[in-house]
Amino acid sequence: MVQKAKILLVDDRPENLLALEAILSALDQTLVRASSGEEALKALLTDDFAVILLDVQMPGMDGFETAAHIKRRERTRDIPIIFLTAINHGPHHTFRGYAAGAVDYISKPFDPWVLRAKVSVFVDLYMKNVQLREQASLLRLQLEGNGERRSGTAEDGDDEAQGLLVELSARLAAVEEQAEALTKQLGDSADAATAATAAHLERKLAGLRSALDALGPGADGDPSPQVPSQN
Repeated sequence: MVQKAKILLVDDRPENLLALEAILSALDQTLVRASSGEEALKALLTDDFAVILLDVQMPGMDGFETAAHIKRRERTRDIPIIFLTAINHGPHHTFRGYAAGAVDYISKPFDPWVLRAKVSVFVDLYMKNVQLREQASLLRLQLEGNGERRSGTAEDGDDEAQGLLVELSARLAAVEEQAEALTKQLGDSADAATAATAAHLERKLAGLRSALDALGPGADGDPSPQVPSQN
């Protein structure tokens, strides 16, 4: 079963949360409600999210303050934030949103199709990163097992290791193909933050591919290369 991404919806008005759920339900992902900035920060303590839709105007902790807390936490600072606001005070107000760490800033009422398309991009990027972490985990297990088998000089173990390498390479190729398709889909229309996230994913894929190639038949040097960091 394919794991669904979680999308955090933050708004103090129940009717706005209901509208967001109606718009994003077609993405078939897990939608999590939060009716305040405090409730959103609490949800972020335990769950991983692909993207956060954050209302600017909320009583108590507003969207700007909530975003500042999110960006200060190491666990959550890289989660994309899309600000939603019913007011527009000009460039200064918009700049404040980007300065708080938003990747996008959408004024209400917004086009449902546009919002769904923007969220979909970040969900796709998140899922590619999840797949990449899974491949890296399998590679680490293979590296550990390969080292143990070399110590025991077990020929059957070497055959098993090569079979795992082939399987890992095929899985990674599928992720690479999907990432390439996503990059083409973004094209020149992607904003700077989205393009940077996609480029970061491509660099991690390239690093993992290099590590796999170094383990293949005929590779020279240390048989246990370092797996690139997933941060």
